[in-house]
Amino acid sequence: MSQSSSLDRVIVHATVAQTDQPKWWEKNAPNMIDIHSTQEFLCALSQAGDKLVIVEFYGNLVCILPSIISKVIVCIKMLSIMTAEDHPEILFLKVNFDENKPMCKSLNVKVLPYFHFYRGAHGQLESFSCSLAKFQKIKDAIQQHNTARCSIGPAKGVGDLSLEAISSPIDKPAGSN
Repeated sequence: MSQSSSLDRVIVHATVAQTDQPKWWEKNAPNMIDIHSTQEFLCALSQAGDKLVIVEFYGNLVCILPSIISKVIVCIKMLSIMTAEDHPEILFLKVNFDENKPMCKSLNVKVLPYFHFYRGAHGQLESFSCSLAKFQKIKDAIQQHNTARCSIGPAKGVGDLSLEAISSPIDKPAGSN
């Protein structure tokens, strides 16, 4: 029997199971929160206290981009999840640009993925865009900003920027006009 004929006889058995579980790239680490509104964003920042908060602004571009670019975006998501798992003391917020365009534009998010670093009374510490090749930049910023600190004063959040004005009526807390 020749080698090529033995390869022709390979039988593959596969089982496809449908599950309600999210796909691996849709999963979050316990310290990752999906943000769906301006109000959720502001609440998460104010409730974080002196914790380092990393905000990842992303878009739903995977389905419309060429396959190589979409694979890079999936790799960045995977690295974000791994980074969150490695740093349970950091709060990671994920903001979908397409769902929150007015807020993202007010925060000067123009390129995706884009990252903001916040910390308590210090407010925004740093912001930058990041590609797979520049992912080390996130690790360097974590090392720089994830040190023990004592803040005097309330959490600054986004500082003087008023995001409440761009909230949709659904986002506004009950009783506000």
